[in-house]
Amino acid sequence: MTEQGGLSTDTHDGSNSEKYDFVNKFVIFWVLCYEPLEKGIKKVVMDMVKTNFWKKFLTLISGIAILIAFLLSLLSFKTESLLFYYLSIFSGGYFVLISAIKGIFRQKFLNINFLVVIASLGAIYINQIGEAAAVIFFFSLAEFFEDYGIEKSKKSVETLLKKAPKTALLKTGETVSVESVKIRDIFLVKPGEMIPLDGKVIKGSSSIDESMLTGESIPVDKREGDTVFSGTLNQNGFLEIEVTKENKDSTFNKIVKLIEDAQKSRAPTQEFIDKFAKYYTPLIVVGACVFIAIPVLFGGIFVEWLYRALVLLVIACPCALVISTPISIASAIGGAARRGILIKGGVHLEEIGKVKIVAFDKTRTLTLGEPYVTNVISCGDHTEEEVLADAAGIEGFSSHPLSKSILNYVQEKGITPHVMEKYENIAGKGGKATCISCSGLEHAIGNIKFMGVEIPDNVSNSISDLEKEGKTVVIVREDNQIIGVIAISDVIRNEAEESVNILNEMSITSAILTGDNEYAANFIANKIGINIVYAALLPQEKTEKIDELKKEHKSVLMVGDGVNDAPALALANVGMAMGVGGSDVAIETADIALMNNNLLNVPFSIFLGKKTLQIIKQNITVSLGVKLIFIVLAVFGLASLEFAIGADSGVAILVILNGLRLMRLKSSFAPDSVS
Repeated sequence: MTEQGGLSTDTHDGSNSEKYDFVNKFVIFWVLCYEPLEKGIKKVVMDMVKTNFWKKFLTLISGIAILIAFLLSLLSFKTESLLFYYLSIFSGGYFVLISAIKGIFRQKFLNINFLVVIASLGAIYINQIGEAAAVIFFFSLAEFFEDYGIEKSKKSVETLLKKAPKTALLKTGETVSVESVKIRDIFLVKPGEMIPLDGKVIKGSSSIDESMLTGESIPVDKREGDTVFSGTLNQNGFLEIEVTKENKDSTFNKIVKLIEDAQKSRAPTQEFIDKFAKYYTPLIVVGACVFIAIPVLFGGIFVEWLYRALVLLVIACPCALVISTPISIASAIGGAARRGILIKGGVHLEEIGKVKIVAFDKTRTLTLGEPYVTNVISCGDHTEEEVLADAAGIEGFSSHPLSKSILNYVQEKGITPHVMEKYENIAGKGGKATCISCSGLEHAIGNIKFMGVEIPDNVSNSISDLEKEGKTVVIVREDNQIIGVIAISDVIRNEAEESVNILNEMSITSAILTGDNEYAANFIANKIGINIVYAALLPQEKTEKIDELKKEHKSVLMVGDGVNDAPALALANVGMAMGVGGSDVAIETADIALMNNNLLNVPFSIFLGKKTLQIIKQNITVSLGVKLIFIVLAVFGLASLEFAIGADSGVAILVILNGLRLMRLKSSFAPDSVS
């Protein structure tokens, strides 16, 4: 402390101490928080870029600026009003101008944005600054709604991607990324966890919520040997699962890619409209120039006819027309995916709306595909046990669903199958092999066509009686002698009759195309109300029938299990695979793949297709109708620029909102779906 003139001065300045303390705290804060802040800022910026933030932000600025300018003009602040009008033009017009330039230099054609730029520049030239701002803002607003509609239609894919597991817990205890897991690796899934990869349960049992893939809200019980899919939820059991597909080939990833590709695909209507717009835009520009030049040459006032031409340019912008189809297609495909209906593109969505007849396969389509043995009849000196042992020996080589039912029945009975070799499969007929257990004689199992020997009358009568009960009959032959008959039955799906009734109400014919016998096919047809039946068909005969139905009814939907029906699915106007549950063949062959087994999705898909076509037609009609009215008014000088702008932008927004209705389309017969 020192004294100067009676005043004491402290050598330690308190304010400096506080400054140093603040600096220290700031440095510590910066060191600790710099990295998180940097990451946070980068994330925000990236989110802005990804979600077209600046486009939305500038549209908002344009709208606010035009509103302020309008209010200022009412209060007679002319200069200030002009400044805000120009702010609206520059903020709203930035991306419009960029898009117009890209259209000229990259795509080599005059797009809608070019029309808007010309119209707004013309309005500025004749000192209609408010109208120029309105042209820009309302067009930007319409584009904002278009972007919003597309984002909404893609939300189903984004939801799937967000829920997708990124890691898997291996049996070794190591947690690894799903990309690094290989086939035959074993991973663990605890209750409440998502299953990260496709696989086969090797230990444990649980209920699995497959709603994210199938649209069905009821959990499915899984036990050892059952297949599980990536992206599904393990509800209550501890599972050990062996990987059967790598992440890139998983059912989940295939579905996501399918939906993305479908939403990018172009329907025939969309292709036509895009071609139309490509030639329409330059034609309108040339027409507007002629519209100005001719009257001026004959003494008309240039500014007056320029104004009329600008109105013509604005109302002629085909923005509502161009977006009318893609927004409807994308919304419908996105909405269908939420129900477990995977539509591969707009062309199939349009086509299913035109369907006049639905051809159903029988097994695993109209029925559950879980056949069981109901009768075993032995012939001559042979016993039931010998018949079953023979049948099981041959069927051990086959992958046919009927084979599984015979093998399960034999196992339950405790019968040892005969040892067979030199197995040969005859598609659509049966199989044969040499029996080592029976002195090397040839044995065969299959339908009557395949036996090649005379069927005794008593056996023929038994077969006829069993087939009249709707059962499938397979015959067992030893050398040149019939030794027995096995009858197998299947269960009709609960919703099969209701689905057929709904199709009848929609004036759509139903038919059965099956490789099964005529009696079994007719039994199912009578139960559920189908009048057209084609039975005992080989795979190539199914395609011949599809061809006949196409000639008679023009548009045919074939519904099958997606494996043995591949040729018929491919030939039909629309092929629909039932309950594919990860079947690569079904997803690749069918135009529409149902991830669940609910037959009510068949009429709903047709209803969706019809509704989509209806909304597209509504949008096109409204777009063209409003334009035609205002073009006529513009020619006679009866339409102002403000009304032209309002009509054009209003129709565009109306078209988008109308198309978005397909995202949550409901019907009285649609099965329960996830929201």
